[in-house]
Amino acid sequence: MGASLPRSTPLRAIRFSPAIKLVSVAALACLIMACGIQSPPLPPRIERPVQITDLSVTQQGRAFVLRFTLPVNATDGERLTKPLEIQIFRTVTPSVAPRAPAQGMSAPALTLSSDDLRKLGESGKVDYFWRLSEQEYAATLGETYAFAVRGLTHGFRNRPLEGESSPTVSATLLDVSGAPFDLRARTTEKAVVLTWVPGGNLLSGKPLPDFAEYRVFRSESGTPGSFASLADTIAPTYSDADFSFDRTYHYRVQALFKAGSTEALSDHSATVEITPRDVFPPTVPRDVTAIYTAGAVEIVWTPSAEPDLAGYNVYRREAGGAESCVNKELVRTPPRR
Repeated sequence: MGASLPRSTPLRAIRFSPAIKLVSVAALACLIMACGIQSPPLPPRIERPVQITDLSVTQQGRAFVLRFTLPVNATDGERLTKPLEIQIFRTVTPSVAPRAPAQGMSAPALTLSSDDLRKLGESGKVDYFWRLSEQEYAATLGETYAFAVRGLTHGFRNRPLEGESSPTVSATLLDVSGAPFDLRARTTEKAVVLTWVPGGNLLSGKPLPDFAEYRVFRSESGTPGSFASLADTIAPTYSDADFSFDRTYHYRVQALFKAGSTEALSDHSATVEITPRDVFPPTVPRDVTAIYTAGAVEIVWTPSAEPDLAGYNVYRREAGGAESCVNKELVRTPPRR
């Protein structure tokens, strides 16, 4: 049975402490808030990928290499959380016809899944090789390939959410040779010298033209995507004078072909690795002169220009005798004249 007030206690005599009043007010506020009207749920994000703006295309052998950066944000400015796919659009037109615009590419020729993209570029940079068969290569030599790409995610009920297509890029398919081979590197005192053998006939079977060029690439790590163009040369040899001893370098070479403003490369050679070592003696001192002074002979010469020179030894040989070193410690600099 619950407690009851004594009959003799008038109701107006009940007093509540400040703590009880505070608890009562708080409970009343919570009740009011609980009875309030809830706001409607927010609609789901529309994760439409931003436009890809850095698409480029180059020919390498029987393939076109498409390079671009994967979008990481949606058009609302927030980061994408849904799996990303990439659609690739392609048209082929005769070189005398105008280039096909991006909006003319109504249907994607290929879609790269999120799994495909993880294999192609974990750093967010993608190099996709659009490879041609021997028959397609021979049939479309001289024609222009145009490409565009766009990002794609899937929203409610798997509804596709396409980003805006990238600007269109194009390249004319040129006849190139096979990859150079037998690339070798050796160290000299002044340069790393590379030599290689040209890749033979053109892929169409025609002889290699006399005006063939080569592009030399170098990397310090040797990892894919780290090779930078070093120089172009018309001879199957190159001397890299911009090097340092005891640092490792990786080189590879591709044949280079041009038609107007269009450039195309062969497949690249095998990579050669070299760590140059300084095993070369300093140059012979020049202008050595003996000056007779009172009680001594002073030897002077032109100083060497080698930055790693440790010093000099001075040798003397008397008539009919053996040669001997006259200094106990290295002479750091030659005496001044």
